[in-house]
Amino acid sequence: MSDLVTGDAVVLGLRPARLPSRALAIFLDLLVYLTGYLLVSIGLTLATASLDPAAQAAVSVASFVLVLVGVPIAVETLSHGRSLGKLACGLRVVRDDGGPIRFRHALVRGAMGVVELLATFGAVACIASLVSARGRRLGDVFAGALVVRERVQGPAVMPVPPPPPWLAGRFSGLDLSAVPDGLWLAVRQYLTRMNQLDPQVGAAMAARLADDLVARTGAPAPIGVPAAAFLMAVVHERQARDAARAFGPGPGVPVVGPVALHPAMPVPPAAPVTSVGSPAVGPGPAEAAPVVPAPEPVRRTGFAPPA
Repeated sequence: MSDLVTGDAVVLGLRPARLPSRALAIFLDLLVYLTGYLLVSIGLTLATASLDPAAQAAVSVASFVLVLVGVPIAVETLSHGRSLGKLACGLRVVRDDGGPIRFRHALVRGAMGVVELLATFGAVACIASLVSARGRRLGDVFAGALVVRERVQGPAVMPVPPPPPWLAGRFSGLDLSAVPDGLWLAVRQYLTRMNQLDPQVGAAMAARLADDLVARTGAPAPIGVPAAAFLMAVVHERQARDAARAFGPGPGVPVVGPVALHPAMPVPPAAPVTSVGSPAVGPGPAEAAPVVPAPEPVRRTGFAPPA
């Protein structure tokens, strides 16, 4: 899997944020959080003036953890990686595979930030960011996250090509929980660059990635579906699930735009199927025509590039 993508490929075409922009975003965030902490501390000091010193110390520690640790975690979780400082600097926190972060990613980043940013005044975070090839601090490494630039000059982020319309919704029941982030990254890097590859090399890479994806999902390889089209459909299915988790289910299925087929991808069949191995439903039992299977000179159990 790791040998299918060259080392100079950038994660999903996004540009990792470097130390100066990240430092400015963190400074703005800390300015906001420290101002809030001071206001909360003053209010709590006046409210707990009649308590004993031990109770006042407990309240002070609780307010510190809540405002300087809990609030940043909640903000990153609810905003999907865009705090006020990152929003002002055009940055965003994403997963290693480019998807939106969740609570566990924000929790790990926030917990490590206490040591990296607050306890050492940012020294550990600066050293780790300078050493890392993608400018990541320790919290990003342990959380499996990456801070990227959203506002970039030049070409826009290369999107994943949409799947053929006859594959829309076909893999909605596929179990994707066992697919690692590294494989998703390799698949998306291939899909955004497949038109730049030699057709035979691209077809071989698509077949190997599709076989890896089928092995991780535990489902049999779909018959009659090209490897590249299978990868597009599964990636878009995962994107739809991520969007549903992040923003809630939409009112309907999004419309898929025109599809630019890869040179090595055959033309989709004229009579699509609704699920793997089952024919499309006709107008009624009396009008249903007999299903004539397509000729298969060689039965394959997985994907393979064309000869």
